Amino acid sequence: MSGDKDVVRTEAAPAPFQGAPYSQAIKAGGLVFVSGQLALEPGHTELMGGSIQEQTEQAMANLRAILEAAGTGLDRLVKTTVFLQNLDDFPGMNEVYARHVGDRPPARSTVEVARLPSGALVEIEAIALL
Repeated sequence: MSGDKDVVRTEAAPAPFQGAPYSQAIKAGGLVFVSGQLALEPGHTELMGGSIQEQTEQAMANLRAILEAAGTGLDRLVKTTVFLQNLDDFPGMNEVYARHVGDRPPARSTVEVARLPSGALVEIEAIALL
């Protein structure tokens, strides 16, 4: 690491939304902090998938790609926050999420929000050990 915080950037996950001033992730203090991920495929601006399951799958794939670029993985997650456009989608999101986090899942908060970028159904941010 070159300093207090290092920017993580990978082409295997979407670039910051509409050129907004944030990083895909930041490495600092032995942790990696991953910005919220939507169901966007790298290089695309349209959401992928119409169901909560499809959108959660893509958001988790983006998280995985960013964590791997940082030198870690989903198995090192310590905390996630899941933002849902509708809390009724919790069971569908949770089914997909559970497959990705394994038998030692991170701490998690899940909240319903009034609106997400691009009309997304789910956004997931994360903190992982390096």
